[in-house]
Amino acid sequence: MKSSNMSRRKFLQLASLASTGIAVSIAGLPVFAQDATATPGVLPPPPAPGPIDLEAAGGIDALIEAARAEGELSTIALPDTWANYVQIKKDFFTQYDFLKHNDLNPDGSSAQEIEAIKSNNINKGPQNPDVIDVGFSWGKLGIEEGLLQPYKVATWDTIPDELKDADGYWYADYYGTLVFEVNADVVTNVPQDWSDLLKPEYNGQIALGGDPTGSNQAIFAVWAAALGNGGTLDDAEAGLDFFKELAESGNLLPVISSPATIARGETPITIRWDYNALGNRDANVDSVNIEIVYPKSGSIAGVYIQAISAYAPRPNAARLWMEYLYSDAGQLAWLAGYAKPARYDDLVATDVIPEELAAKLPASDVPVGFPTVDQITAVSEQIKTGWAEKVGLAVAAPA
Repeated sequence: MKSSNMSRRKFLQLASLASTGIAVSIAGLPVFAQDATATPGVLPPPPAPGPIDLEAAGGIDALIEAARAEGELSTIALPDTWANYVQIKKDFFTQYDFLKHNDLNPDGSSAQEIEAIKSNNINKGPQNPDVIDVGFSWGKLGIEEGLLQPYKVATWDTIPDELKDADGYWYADYYGTLVFEVNADVVTNVPQDWSDLLKPEYNGQIALGGDPTGSNQAIFAVWAAALGNGGTLDDAEAGLDFFKELAESGNLLPVISSPATIARGETPITIRWDYNALGNRDANVDSVNIEIVYPKSGSIAGVYIQAISAYAPRPNAARLWMEYLYSDAGQLAWLAGYAKPARYDDLVATDVIPEELAAKLPASDVPVGFPTVDQITAVSEQIKTGWAEKVGLAVAAPA
């Protein structure tokens, strides 16, 4: 299977993502003030971590019963159209129908997920997220700020070491590559590279999938543009320059795109992760002609991670959610949504990927950059700050 072999080589490149120092032991967590009311802005100490793995939790049956007693699970920023979460959520909450699902802020950003943990730390209600799915760099931040609790799923050993925190505070879930998603019913001359986006014919047609001051997807879009315009994995200034020119030309819209705005032709050219774009193409195959373009001069790959909040009111339901996501069924569900899962190599080795699923996975020969965590931390800050200073275009959801 040509596409699978190529994807495997790309996936192995992710070894560079976890540089030394990202794994932090519990002894390295910050010390919190005991009286948070006396120190404004300081989080109270989180509850003591629970079972570190499934064995410590008493096995799957005991974990199920503990989750049953909690009765619900709050997820956050998991839109139905992202990485096949519509099917994942349906399957999990059907299998464990005793859990009520609190589907918080489905269109939220990674920054908003982290803020939700901070702002709801003493809240035991449904608005306090139990689990998060965030961009790779947020795992280090979550550890440093004491926002995560460790847990190692039953399939822990099949997750590559470079894709998980050694102490279990976070674990990669999937990755994708930035592409152009184009409504070809509206855009007849489909752009093939970054330079094409500057053409006057695309006036008022280009959008991002998030706000570059907080959305991991949008931040990486700027970074991908940098790589396609002479920038590097250490410096995204070329991407900021590119988007400044794009905004000044009138080609860049000040709105966050969605599958609906793409289908309606309101944001006919959107830069976002390939798994989201490919999933939207499939969902609209009978109504909208959507083309997916990997820009010729280069793009970038981005990893997302899962973690359990240190302040989760329903930690056992959170652990059960993680057990499902990292089971073969959960990993294959992500793959069915074109998101390459963390356990991909193991799925290949154990021959559990259906042939029809393997056959539909995309293959591309464009150069793709795989940044390290230190590069992600530094360049993400460069883009978040530089967007306001250099580009100056406020990007928000449509009114």
